Amino acid sequence: MKPMLKLLSPLFSGLIFGIGLLLSGMTNPSKVQGFLDIGGVWDPSLALVMGGAVCVALPVFQWVIRREPDRRVSAPIDGKLLLGSALFGVGWGLSGYCPGPALDVAGRGSASALGYVAAMAVGMIVAGRLGSSDRSGAAQVSK
Repeated sequence: MKPMLKLLSPLFSGLIFGIGLLLSGMTNPSKVQGFLDIGGVWDPSLALVMGGAVCVALPVFQWVIRREPDRRVSAPIDGKLLLGSALFGVGWGLSGYCPGPALDVAGRGSASALGYVAAMAVGMIVAGRLGSSDRSGAAQVSK
């Protein structure tokens, strides 16, 4: 039973995540850009979606940490993290996609989402090649 649960758990988590993206409007780039445009016609509805996600996830994370105190992710805040965060934010703001919704919309054949996913893949390859081969400073999960 446990091996089957281990296989099905990510499948159902991804399915619920995808349905949530669709229902919330996160797969609609103009809705996301409306949320990010706080100086123009701001659409605050995605703040409610994010708040709801935090309310659901926070107790689960706390439960996991209490059950497995050694299971923590830690890494220093360095230039790579700051640069990656800035690139993610700029890409999200310009395109209206972040990786999850982009994969969903690309799966439906959207040319703009396919372009975003291709650029994202190139970015991952470049980051992997520019990154050091020593991964000791990278975030590591203890088990």
